[in-house]
Amino acid sequence: MKLYKKGDDTSYTLGVFPTIELLKTKPENVMRVVVHSSIEKNKGYPLIQQLCQQHHIPMNIHDKTIDKLSPKSNCFAIGVFQTYSSSLNDENHIVLVNPMDMGNMGTMMRTMLGFGYTNLVIVRPAVDIFDPKVVRASMGSIFHLNVIYYDDFQTYYHQYHDREFYPFMLKGAKNIHQVTALKKHSLIFGNESSGLDDCYLEYGQSVFIPHSDKIDSLNLSMALGLALFHFSKENFKQKEVLRENV
Repeated sequence: MKLYKKGDDTSYTLGVFPTIELLKTKPENVMRVVVHSSIEKNKGYPLIQQLCQQHHIPMNIHDKTIDKLSPKSNCFAIGVFQTYSSSLNDENHIVLVNPMDMGNMGTMMRTMLGFGYTNLVIVRPAVDIFDPKVVRASMGSIFHLNVIYYDDFQTYYHQYHDREFYPFMLKGAKNIHQVTALKKHSLIFGNESSGLDDCYLEYGQSVFIPHSDKIDSLNLSMALGLALFHFSKENFKQKEVLRENV
């Protein structure tokens, strides 16, 4: 099996947990699972066996394949899968404009899922979401998300113009603490190094996250996490009320 290259129609997970998430959520896309001879020591192994048997997915032991594909010595399982496309639903969206860091992308996917956001828009040029480094950093969260690439933001904007747009910018007009989303919304973030261009001030309500003057800006994944925490508060409050009334 060869190392993944950008745009390949097959990719692979690296690790037991991402492989389990793949088997749970996208079994129809899994071609095979490769495990290390020492995987029996891992508590996730019985579940991998069960899921492979349930979905009739071949599983074989091959240490050399694991060693070739994984840069880390603690990788016990690899799930080989066909890459796939998905579509957005009409819930809240996260829009990332030209994200380039694979580790950041995986972390942001995991954070999105943690706060109940499952729709991700990526504006090219951008990182390849199916790169195994992204899949691993997401800890399998990628398989729970709807991800769509656009060649430009304007196409996405015209398609979903009836929702609220919140570009996050250092020049944002409103402090995040003064903003409350009243309907379905899209939270927009720029590149790790350059942020959003000034033209995004024209789209919706621009927002900034206040911080001390000891730093020039927040890390992209940190900014996303803070934004998701703020904008998801009402949803979590409603769920808490429902739980208390059950």
